[in-house]
Amino acid sequence: MSPPVAAPTRSSRRNWRWPGVVGLVLAIVALVLWLSLRQPIGVPIELPPDRAEATFIRSVGPLLDAELTAGNRTELLANGDRFFPAMLEAIASAKHSITFENYIWSSGEISDRFIAALTERARHGVKVHVIVDGVGAFNFSDADQRRLLDGGVEFAMYRRERWYHVKLNLNHRTHRKILVVDGRVGFTGGMCVDDRWLGDADRPDRWRETQIRLEGPVVRQMQSAFVSNWLKTTSRLLVGPEYFPSLEATTGPSLVQCYQSGPADHPHNAVISYLLAIAAARKSILISHAYFVPDDLAIDMLVAARQRGVRVQVVLPATNDSAFGRAASRSRWGRLLEAGVEFHLFTPAMYHCKVMVVDDYFVTIGSVNFDNRSFSLNDELNVNVFDPRLVVAATAMFSDDLARSRRYTLEEHRSRPWWLKQADRFCGLFQPLL
Repeated sequence: MSPPVAAPTRSSRRNWRWPGVVGLVLAIVALVLWLSLRQPIGVPIELPPDRAEATFIRSVGPLLDAELTAGNRTELLANGDRFFPAMLEAIASAKHSITFENYIWSSGEISDRFIAALTERARHGVKVHVIVDGVGAFNFSDADQRRLLDGGVEFAMYRRERWYHVKLNLNHRTHRKILVVDGRVGFTGGMCVDDRWLGDADRPDRWRETQIRLEGPVVRQMQSAFVSNWLKTTSRLLVGPEYFPSLEATTGPSLVQCYQSGPADHPHNAVISYLLAIAAARKSILISHAYFVPDDLAIDMLVAARQRGVRVQVVLPATNDSAFGRAASRSRWGRLLEAGVEFHLFTPAMYHCKVMVVDDYFVTIGSVNFDNRSFSLNDELNVNVFDPRLVVAATAMFSDDLARSRRYTLEEHRSRPWWLKQADRFCGLFQPLL
């Protein structure tokens, strides 16, 4: 006769209950994240082979609701040693207004310099407005925020001006990086107010970054993007010549557009811009990105570019600040490597650039990463520049980065340990959310 089976005790039932609760919570969180997605284009973009460049240039303005503007001056600035002084100098020169939006602001040395510069201008009557994302301000101390406010700066957390303001879509962040001074000088790129961006990317705790400085009519489009998020966050509209001065004749050589993208602002602009540029490529595509997690459509279009003879080179960080994101990215490289896309891993520092160069006439730079978070989830801002002279500068920077990178080959990719391949595959399942 078999011994009686003991009934499960209350403590054993409790031990099984918690994994179920945790699993349910994770399932609900995953469902919320998936529901926040907006699916991008589903069919590859094709341009006429004999007039791809002309079609691209004529179409990109209307498609992104940001017409190309002529007469702009543009300058690329590599690393904090160059772009921080330029930005702080522009702030110090402000006479009417400063608008500044960023994703990350962390207390520290460069934070102190920005606080000092912004409050100095505010005390002299300049209208200073700052937006920081609530997630990105996690390491921005209350004391430093109070220094801004006490110094006369209007400071707001993105869509959370008051503690009781609840943002229903927690997956929606402002990732934009905008500095506009007097409505005439603008900066964008990938930098944040954090000491990791100091220096010249010559050691592991300093980040490699590129910013662009702009003058000309395109700055009005940048200002409009800031004003849009200021309105959403504070319910106040910024108007007047302090923010939108009358246009003056400019002699800059660059044809430029600035587009905004986000769930509430032309949600597919970023992906349209990138895929349209890839479709237009006939010679080369140079991709400099911190976070490169292409979806199937982007991979298809990069493979198609290779098939029509386009050389595709990608520089990525050898190591980055997200092991999960890195694994998800690596899970997407196989088909690209097989098609002949060249991967290079930047070794001296964390690589945080967000730049793509196409052929000999086009550069895009701003806050957009090559992933679905930038293409669908976050508020983003990029400038598209049509100027062969800027291409020369951007290509020279790319070559310098290439020289400090190591080649990642198809053989290395295939010879990864089995456990790493499985980890990459698992992380790759979350590509739509990254």
